[in-house]
Amino acid sequence: MKAIIHTEPGSPDVLQINDLEKPSPTDIVPTAAFSELERGIYSALETYSNVHRGSGHFSMVTTQLYEPAREIVLEYLSLNKDNYVVIFCTPRRAATFIRQLQPESYKMVSSHDFGLSLGVTALAVKRNKLPKGVPFHAGGGTARLISKEWIIWARSPDKFEAGTPAIINIIAFGKALRMIKFSGKDIFPNTTAEKLTATEILYHDELEIFSGGKLLDELRKTLIGRRVQVPTTEGLRTFINLDNSASTPTFTVVWKAFQQAYRQPEQIKQEIIQEVKSICSGFLGAPLAEYDMIFTSNTTEAINLVSESLSREADDTTETVVLNTLSEHSSNDLPWRIIPNCSLVTLAVNDEGFADLNELEKQLIAYNQKALFGAKRIRLVAVSGASNVLGVCNNLEQISRIVHHHGARLLVDAAQLIAHRKVNMEQCGIDYLAFSAHKVYAPFGSGMLVARKGLLKFNAEEFDLIRTSGEENAGGIAALGKALVLMQRIGMDVIQEEEQALTARALREMAQIKGLEIYGIKDPESSVFSHKVGVIPFAFKSKMATQVGKELAHYGGIGVRTGCHCAHIIVKHILHVGPGLEKFQKLIVTLFPKLSLPGVARISLGIGNSESDVDQLIQVLEKIAGKPQSQSKDAKPAQVKTQMNDFAKAIARRIYT
Repeated sequence: MKAIIHTEPGSPDVLQINDLEKPSPTDIVPTAAFSELERGIYSALETYSNVHRGSGHFSMVTTQLYEPAREIVLEYLSLNKDNYVVIFCTPRRAATFIRQLQPESYKMVSSHDFGLSLGVTALAVKRNKLPKGVPFHAGGGTARLISKEWIIWARSPDKFEAGTPAIINIIAFGKALRMIKFSGKDIFPNTTAEKLTATEILYHDELEIFSGGKLLDELRKTLIGRRVQVPTTEGLRTFINLDNSASTPTFTVVWKAFQQAYRQPEQIKQEIIQEVKSICSGFLGAPLAEYDMIFTSNTTEAINLVSESLSREADDTTETVVLNTLSEHSSNDLPWRIIPNCSLVTLAVNDEGFADLNELEKQLIAYNQKALFGAKRIRLVAVSGASNVLGVCNNLEQISRIVHHHGARLLVDAAQLIAHRKVNMEQCGIDYLAFSAHKVYAPFGSGMLVARKGLLKFNAEEFDLIRTSGEENAGGIAALGKALVLMQRIGMDVIQEEEQALTARALREMAQIKGLEIYGIKDPESSVFSHKVGVIPFAFKSKMATQVGKELAHYGGIGVRTGCHCAHIIVKHILHVGPGLEKFQKLIVTLFPKLSLPGVARISLGIGNSESDVDQLIQVLEKIAGKPQSQSKDAKPAQVKTQMNDFAKAIARRIYT
């Protein structure tokens, strides 16, 4: 079977999987360094998904691109992979990491070394010299299993790569190192580019004549990877991405902003960075006079910055307490647990996933007014704007009013929020807000922490390192700015209406499928449905979630996510995993680290999805519902699995050749 992908933006030609085994003309004909690098980046974008965290074809491809980047780093540094492990970092995280290492125990190489504004630093560390115990940054991917009382940390390198890494940038860095090893270190700085202004890059494009729903329609036509066909049991099918909560694909105009920005001279890059701060300020309702705008690599790094800052506020008379909720992503849970002399209180949620605001106020009164817990004081309330498992949006304005009335501050993990709902930080009284660009159609390794001025406790030197570390990724920052500009031109009300219609369609149809259970808000007619984004967790009573994910890929070419979604506590809660079973899971994970644990499957919708995507999902779910647990007599899934592996490996070979 031949899988088909398009090789260049707007190209009518297609490339078949058999052709991927051979060098393409661009592999054997000398080309400008940036052009060759960008060919590889664009090919990676065509099949982009969140690495390791999905079940479809695109996730497999991305893993086949991301993991070999580690081997390319070792190859470049002439190191043995049996003795060294590669950890990808931002410049600041690398500086923090090497303070824990002996000079002879590591080697380092950075995209900055070769004039590439990718914001990627690779540390090759001797395996037997890796730091033990708690990682210095914690969050998504750093833990294997979590309960309220204990944590089983992941193995390296995952333990040291908190949050979603800059996947596309790291793939680009890997390809660049291969090119540099072949052609020399100076190939990129000597490549000239057309000089453009920040205004031209961020505001002008072929779609600027459109707005509202018409712009959304036209933008969907430019979704990179929209025509990729993948092998299934039914033959070739166009891949359907229903894993937008893990990471979003991008659009041609956003890719162009990245492509143009990272090739500009430093002065233009600085203009772009300052203009994107203004864009973020307007998009988030956070005036620049009142808030600091700090670029990071992802939401996790942003929250860890707040955690680090909060740890410096300790005094001799009180003990810091952070309050979060049961439904938090681990990136809004683990960073608070690693602060010295800090306690974490977890607030319950109801069956639909909403925090109990009466209980919130009771806790604040108990700690901060009545001092029922001695010197402990709730300094910070940290909540998700929207749950990545149940999809519910907390009432941030009400939460803020309660929090500030009782002398605490409010942090919002907006990773799942800003692509789907309008946010106004000043109006809601939000003190800190964190989000990732890769969840808002700009998967180029950038993110942001927005903090009320004066709250972050870093000295001038530290602040400068934080700032320069995030701003090294000028292309990723430009892509984020461009994506937000497009969403503003569409209108968040239009986006919300479109996504709610698709979510309602999916819920109604899924409710009719025998043996399928939906968690959280199930009824589109519910009074709280307007507070739900397009995230639907579900399970079949007779199948493991991982099996459901595989079957969606095999039968329909559909990519979803399965498991605990880096939100172990809420998933165990909705699955009614009690203390006894939780302890048993801890034992199993300790003895058999690669074993899959029970979880849920999750579909998550974005602006690139359509009614047709939902309808095809329902058809495949109905097929899965009618299939018995054992598929031993059916050879097709096994054949497709082989074809998927071949598909992923062939694309990886072509990009890195």
